[in-house]
Amino acid sequence: MTIRNRRAFLADVGRGMILASVGSSVAADLELTPAWADATPEPRLSFGPLEPLVSLMQETKPDKLMPLLVDRLRAGTELRTLVAAGALANAREFAGQDYIGYHTFMALAPAYDMAHELPEAQRPLPVLKVLYRNATQIQATGGCKHEALKPLAAAGSSLDQPGGELLQQLTRKLDVAGAEQAFASMMAGPLDEAYQQLQYEVQDEINVHRVVLSWRAWTMIDIAGQEYAHTLLRQSLRYCLDEERHIRDGQWHSSDVRKVLPKLLDQYKLVGRTLGTRRADDAWIESFAHTVYGASRPAAAEAAAAALADGIAPESIGEALSVAANQLVLHDPGREKAASAEKPVGSVHGDSVGVHASDAANAWRNIARVSNPRNTVASLIVGAFHTAGQSGRLKPDPLPTAEQLASVRSTEPARLLEELSDAIRQKDQLRATAVATRYSISGGQPRPIFDVLLGFATSEDGALHAEKYYRTVAEEFAATRPAFRWRQVAALARVTASEFGKPAPGVAQAKELLKLT
Repeated sequence: MTIRNRRAFLADVGRGMILASVGSSVAADLELTPAWADATPEPRLSFGPLEPLVSLMQETKPDKLMPLLVDRLRAGTELRTLVAAGALANAREFAGQDYIGYHTFMALAPAYDMAHELPEAQRPLPVLKVLYRNATQIQATGGCKHEALKPLAAAGSSLDQPGGELLQQLTRKLDVAGAEQAFASMMAGPLDEAYQQLQYEVQDEINVHRVVLSWRAWTMIDIAGQEYAHTLLRQSLRYCLDEERHIRDGQWHSSDVRKVLPKLLDQYKLVGRTLGTRRADDAWIESFAHTVYGASRPAAAEAAAAALADGIAPESIGEALSVAANQLVLHDPGREKAASAEKPVGSVHGDSVGVHASDAANAWRNIARVSNPRNTVASLIVGAFHTAGQSGRLKPDPLPTAEQLASVRSTEPARLLEELSDAIRQKDQLRATAVATRYSISGGQPRPIFDVLLGFATSEDGALHAEKYYRTVAEEFAATRPAFRWRQVAALARVTASEFGKPAPGVAQAKELLKLT
């Protein structure tokens, strides 16, 4: 006879109570099949008071989940709680190793931030949109039957060498168990320090998902709570391990950043150096951004290292990286071939060079802000390496051209907002970019134009990137000086026009449930 543990027993009792209270037909609709049908259930991560809501999100089809979540909100559950449960359901299901899964996770914190920019009645909408996507992918991969993240036994607390270097070595050797145990040991100490050690591994390759997942997992801790930090950050480690597997199997090549970063840290004696505080002027930002935009990756990384050694403030270097990435959006000729039905010829949304570069630069810049001195300089060097080397097929002149800008005759901000909405609905990228630029020249205020773009970022699918890129632009606009910040809005207007026309699944149902017109 199999001896079942107390947690499994209580879970079965709980399911039995639900079956008794809702009836078998409703329980079948909610897919609440008896757990005792499995003779030997696997150990499962559990999330304390959030567990019932996390399980509900994994066990329920999206169309049936939405009314239940709206009922929870009306009964007093906070939107933050829904986001936290959705993030934990995603982490347990995918462990940072499913393409749609980790894109959905990376959209949850941005959707929560977007909610706070909306009127109160509309605030749940962007979150419900992403939770619908979350439930859809969880159901597509088998729900609770195929959870990727399992409990990890407690590890020892002593490490024979610096944690980050050890983690890097174990991951390169594809020692999954060893890397997991090493990181668990780090997580037994201060959370901030464990995150710093994880960055050694994040910096070991350049991939937008690698760095953005690491950053969004960190921001999710503030939403979900520190008690779930290990689960959230394990996704980042598992993603890196998965990427290393692709390298070993010959599907990808390892990046030269593995050689370039340690070389530059040593050459410019950046480890242990006091960080500079010299704020660069506008001309320096423009020049450095141009260098990064057009240079090879090793040359851009060295330019960043030299600037750090010269005492330029890290925030100024990060700002220039953001400006360079933004130019990749504005110079992009659009896709030469359709990537899919939702990413046709000429489109620049989704996983385009500019959107990816902007999201990555934003993540490197944010990680640099919360890092120790070593990781601050390393993040900016790798961020420069990552942003560079992508301008080869782009147009020589950015949007909008002088001719396109001259074609916009209106100067009244309210009228320009109407023209912007019209250009987006017509999928006219060039006019949308020109109108947004004219709006800034005409003295329009930021909030009204962001409100227009926020509406479309909420309603449209965006090929998994609408929420992340909207928040990238909103954050970079706030952190960038006046000489450059409106370029971010022009780029967002362009991408918004590109992605228009494919409403996100679940939005119509969420609007109906929330009684929004």
